[in-house]
Amino acid sequence: MHIANKLILTIALTLAATAAGAQTDTLYREAYRPQYHFSPRKGRVGDPSGLMFHEGKFHLFWWGKAESTDLVHFDEVTPFAMTGASDNISYFTGSAVVDKDNTAGYGKNAYIAAYTMFEKDSKKQAQAISFSHDGRTFHFYDGNPVVDLWSTEFRDPTVIRHEPTRRWVMVVAKALEKKVKFYTSENLKDWTWVSDFGPSGDSQRSWECPDLFQVSLDGGKTKKWVLLVSINWAQEQYFVGDFDGKEFRLMDGHPTEPLLVDHGLDYYASRTFQDFDGTLDDCLSLGWVATWDYVPHVPGGFWSVPRRLALKTYPDGVRLTQQPIDALQTLRGKPTTVSRTLAPGVVALPKFQPSANVYELDVTFTTDTPNVFGLNLCVGEGRKVALTYDTESHTFLVDRTHCAAADIPKFSRTAHAKVLPQDGKLRLRIFVDKASVEVFTNEGREVFTMQTFPAETQTGIE
Repeated sequence: MHIANKLILTIALTLAATAAGAQTDTLYREAYRPQYHFSPRKGRVGDPSGLMFHEGKFHLFWWGKAESTDLVHFDEVTPFAMTGASDNISYFTGSAVVDKDNTAGYGKNAYIAAYTMFEKDSKKQAQAISFSHDGRTFHFYDGNPVVDLWSTEFRDPTVIRHEPTRRWVMVVAKALEKKVKFYTSENLKDWTWVSDFGPSGDSQRSWECPDLFQVSLDGGKTKKWVLLVSINWAQEQYFVGDFDGKEFRLMDGHPTEPLLVDHGLDYYASRTFQDFDGTLDDCLSLGWVATWDYVPHVPGGFWSVPRRLALKTYPDGVRLTQQPIDALQTLRGKPTTVSRTLAPGVVALPKFQPSANVYELDVTFTTDTPNVFGLNLCVGEGRKVALTYDTESHTFLVDRTHCAAADIPKFSRTAHAKVLPQDGKLRLRIFVDKASVEVFTNEGREVFTMQTFPAETQTGIE
């Protein structure tokens, strides 16, 4: 018989974050409309593009645009910021920068968006730019494309400023070759190829949506470069190394096996915020909560909770960690706390029964006795999401095979990863919001993001 484990759990009911008066707004009464994740008023949200912090404000593009001062409350500015392209052109994923020194000739502090222009007739993908003076309306550059390989699988540029070389750097995916190509420019219009990276790690099917950024190592002043790519139209992997303005090199001892950003099934195309004010203390990111396998069969999608990134040295090497930003705590109501020894079996969570799947759990289990334990979320009508941990194999499992209230093709799946306890304990930060569950284990080394789509009556916790 399994020996009981100790549970310490704090629950905070989370209020709607995206608009004042959201509880009475019919928009926020829509089925599966997230209450504290960003989603647009209408239509689908695409990949995060052009995330930046400028003039004391966060700017978020999906070629619509939203703005925020805290990444908790959002103001949707426009559903479409791009103008000027012909009807044959679609705007695909990309990035945006602030041209402080007027290198492109549109004036100091002009906004320049770099993205993939997709030709509908030829299916060609090439890289293009648009410019803006207000950050809300962008005008198509008449010299586009600025980088063109005459390829149908060449997309998703991220442009950054590399100050040591006084150059702009573009990283862009050659998708089916599983490569990231590096280009440099002085003026954002004329680009020179300087190197390739890849294939490496997971190179099974495709690479997309590359991002390149610096992250502090072990909380000190030392920073390493991280190259992140979305893989196989389903997940993300990352590489840690050094970048000299032209070439990315893996750090010594980098593992050959893939390092996944998120072990769930629904985190993709994430981007980090570029800080053009020079005042952010943290590296922050957002990802698209969706997977291409079933995008056509579910509501319009949303972005993850904002995450604070760091690098930490573990016995097996340097790894990326992710934690929910502290500003989310401003949404907490009065917490409920439970601390008790768990008897064998399945029991309803005492003291807390949510009226909707909108809450945060902060859970700590002891792991010093052999056992299998966990939580059932979104319980009702014979369905649930099961979070399970095996103390002997150290396997953490998220099972949503019997959760969704509708029959969604390719949706009934599980996700798992090895999660080591820390000091004999497993801590879980869990964010539940209508149609999704995000789980941050221990210090955020392993994260699981999963869409769920339970019925409105599925609010039980066991």
